[in-house]
Amino acid sequence: MIDVLVLDVNETLTDMEPLRDGFEAVGLPRHSLEAWFAATLRDGLALTAAGAYANFGELAAELLEAQLAAAGIEPTAETVQKVLSGFTRLPLHPDVAPGLQRIRDAGLRIVSLTNGRAEMSENVFRDGGILGLLEHRLDVATPQRWKPHVDAYRYVAEVCAVPVDRMMLAAVHPWDIDGARRAGLQTAYIDRRNTPYPESFLAADLVAPDFEGLAEALQAKAK
Repeated sequence: MIDVLVLDVNETLTDMEPLRDGFEAVGLPRHSLEAWFAATLRDGLALTAAGAYANFGELAAELLEAQLAAAGIEPTAETVQKVLSGFTRLPLHPDVAPGLQRIRDAGLRIVSLTNGRAEMSENVFRDGGILGLLEHRLDVATPQRWKPHVDAYRYVAEVCAVPVDRMMLAAVHPWDIDGARRAGLQTAYIDRRNTPYPESFLAADLVAPDFEGLAEALQAKAK
């Protein structure tokens, strides 16, 4: 049994596909999104592993500037902002709102935890109809450790005043699932793309195709 469901944000809740339009609008190919996002996560996690910290937005901007320069495009502040501002307008996946409503109605507390800035998701959550379902919207600025560092998950437990083993992380990223498991949380892998789970990572306690499926799995587990 769990008391608190912890939600990853980018890709787990939000559909990042519309960001491709921003990349294309400034002259980059649409597939640049994957390389840029992967590089941002890579460098943020590398700094965390080295005992350092960087703000997601600042790191993301620096890497986008490098990507633009490599493509022969002047990396002006206006160009970078044009792309990154798309984060504040992303849609939620269609299963998120109904699934989280069912989970909240079942009595679970719900919080979000992102390596980005919590403020960036406020309008996204409001427009998607889930802002009122969230008890807290948290990011890693306070612990200054990006997920999957154990301190990021322990920070949520401290804020929510619950033992780590009474929390469950829901995410689409196996590295996030693995980190949460090692920190003592229960976990749910949201497998929208039916992607094989890497054997190198600790497996999730639950696997669901989306949040409506997770709501059903949690209800079945509670019986």
